[in-house]
Amino acid sequence: MENPLSDVLRHKGSHVSRVAPESTVQDAVRQMNRERVGALLVMCGDTIVGIFTERDLLRRVVAEDRSPAATQVGDVMTTEVVVVKPTRTVGEAMQVVTEKRVRHLPVVEDGCLLGIISSGDLTRWTVAEKEGLIHSLMDYIQGTYPA
Repeated sequence: MENPLSDVLRHKGSHVSRVAPESTVQDAVRQMNRERVGALLVMCGDTIVGIFTERDLLRRVVAEDRSPAATQVGDVMTTEVVVVKPTRTVGEAMQVVTEKRVRHLPVVEDGCLLGIISSGDLTRWTVAEKEGLIHSLMDYIQGTYPA
């Protein structure tokens, strides 16, 4: 049985990098660099109002010759945020990432933000799962599998 996203969050942690919509793009980019993340959830209190990603920076700031110091995140963020429930499986989340062409999925339950999962998190989790299965199969084949 495949693991739910709640397992991934338990392992990864629930910290979410956030920014206010009135923050400047320059400040948001500095925060992204400092925290080594590719996206910030744009929040008004506890409400998700958007997501600001590296893609938004390139398409809506750099390509349009906007000043990062004078542009507010709320003016260039993605407003249609794709969210998932913690009961969705890693495979289902990977399918959402592929179909919706997003790299970051906030995990939300009953309107409450629990964390955020990136495509990199999903890939790492899947690789670790497969490596564990391979080791178990090798132990079984070699006769060293625990009883």
